[in-house]
Amino acid sequence: MVPQLATKYVFTITARVGAVTSAGETGHGVRRIIPILGGEVTGAITGKVLPFGADFQIVRPDELIDLEAKYAFETDDGAVVYVENRGIRFGPAELLEKLKRGEAVDPKLIYFRTVPKFETGQERYRWLMQRIFVASAARHPDRVVVDVHEVL
Repeated sequence: MVPQLATKYVFTITARVGAVTSAGETGHGVRRIIPILGGEVTGAITGKVLPFGADFQIVRPDELIDLEAKYAFETDDGAVVYVENRGIRFGPAELLEKLKRGEAVDPKLIYFRTVPKFETGQERYRWLMQRIFVASAARHPDRVVVDVHEVL
């Protein structure tokens, strides 16, 4: 018998983000780069998002956004964890336009899901590399909030 899938909430990453830089239409869509300025980690792991890294996005013609964020956080006990988070964001065109202008949008109206992967050399957090995680996220004008869930 195959085990049933379920998820369990583990922690939240709140990443403060900077202004969007656009490389323009690349043939795959519009390439956007959003710097990660810092933030916090709360829940089963606590710490701070380090002030470097970025979210590298492709905005397709239908406004579906492919996301690939690369950054790191440091736990309160000094471990550094590298994060590579891929996913998609999609919703009604008028709401996505509001997000692009930096306006607030109810996160429940936007589909924003990711698959974060973690790397660390700290033994006490190696379990992050031995599990699969999925996340539900929300984009706010100045930050992205990512609720990370372990797939059981």
